[in-house]
Amino acid sequence: MIKYPSRHCTVELQALPSRIGQVRRIVSAQLRYWHLDALIDRAALGVTELLTNVHQHAQPDKTCTVEIELLLDRLTVSVHDHDPRLPVMADAEGVDALATCGRGLAMVAAVSESWGVRPDGDAGKVVWFTLPTPVAAARAGVSRPPQRAVVETPARRLAEVGARVDLRRPERAPA
Repeated sequence: MIKYPSRHCTVELQALPSRIGQVRRIVSAQLRYWHLDALIDRAALGVTELLTNVHQHAQPDKTCTVEIELLLDRLTVSVHDHDPRLPVMADAEGVDALATCGRGLAMVAAVSESWGVRPDGDAGKVVWFTLPTPVAAARAGVSRPPQRAVVETPARRLAEVGARVDLRRPERAPA
């Protein structure tokens, strides 16, 4: 099942090799739709690594949910599975230089702004990573009609309504 709200996409799947490629294509298409083409390679790599971990390690089943969410200036990609065991990033010194596995979380950490894992009660865990979005691309993805600035009264009149504020001196926020 795939859901496409305006800034949220959820894909439920079995983490099998053929499905991992399909999800990578879905993530890429969604980011193109949001005009975030610059994030496609890193998001696709990250989601591939997380789904590969589910495929290789998750028990009792390979069922998982991939969620991508665009909030303001940050894209969050998360994978929820039903295995409560939390992953541990392998120490770079402990991984054989010719090994073909054991570097997935290190690659996710390398391409992302931040990443983490959180238990999801008895229902498993969520592994996630974030990518910063280019401001211009994030604005292009917003489907709003163009805004017109309408000024009916001079700005000076608006300033006279309340107390004067000196914008050169920052005020302290209440604690």
